[in-house]
Amino acid sequence: MVNREFTAPAVVTGFPSVWSTCLPNAKLVSDKDTLDLQAQGHDLVIHGLGLHWANDPVGQVIQCRRALKDDGLCLVVTFGGKTLHELRAALAQAEVEITGGLSPRVAPMGEIRDLGALLQRAGLALPVADTVSLKVTYENLWSLMKDLRAMGESNALQDRLRQPTRRSVLIRASEIYVDNFMEEGRIPATFELIFLTGWAPDASQPQPLRPGSATNRLADALCTPEIKLPK
Repeated sequence: MVNREFTAPAVVTGFPSVWSTCLPNAKLVSDKDTLDLQAQGHDLVIHGLGLHWANDPVGQVIQCRRALKDDGLCLVVTFGGKTLHELRAALAQAEVEITGGLSPRVAPMGEIRDLGALLQRAGLALPVADTVSLKVTYENLWSLMKDLRAMGESNALQDRLRQPTRRSVLIRASEIYVDNFMEEGRIPATFELIFLTGWAPDASQPQPLRPGSATNRLADALCTPEIKLPK
């Protein structure tokens, strides 16, 4: 969708084998706290599905911004706050019912409004935030959990339980999941993908007009009569 040919891309990822096939000429960077990116060394930096694990999400985006050449593109793809909301609800209700308490199980993920603000805080121009919901269905809860482990998305929170979850909690969570969310014999799992794009500032980019300098009326563009507010 971006009409631009990039010659020096970099990808921040925890899965280099996947990206080496998609972008064989890209520099692959491990998603550590300090990114191995050269200042102003790339015309494209992709942060691929790792921002929700970062200790300092703002710092990650700022490092990507510093690695961009003038008019370079930063593309961040991360999971949003609606991700796995079915699993969160089922596990929380089951744990409260069985143990009388609640423990951290799913990493907190940002909402699109908050994540979009990261682009401006990092000094990127022309910021855009968009979201796409991807619904995947599974035979049962155990298949979903197996998939999450294979994705590297199991529980790694500092305050997580340090012993295995009770079998009774998991069985009750499976029952709640089926009762509340099952569709056509399978359980759905929602993954909210948030896409953030911003450009390193450059004089060639479109600039906003000064307030009051408009030559056309909004009412004319909308083909609607203008209603003046009372003084």
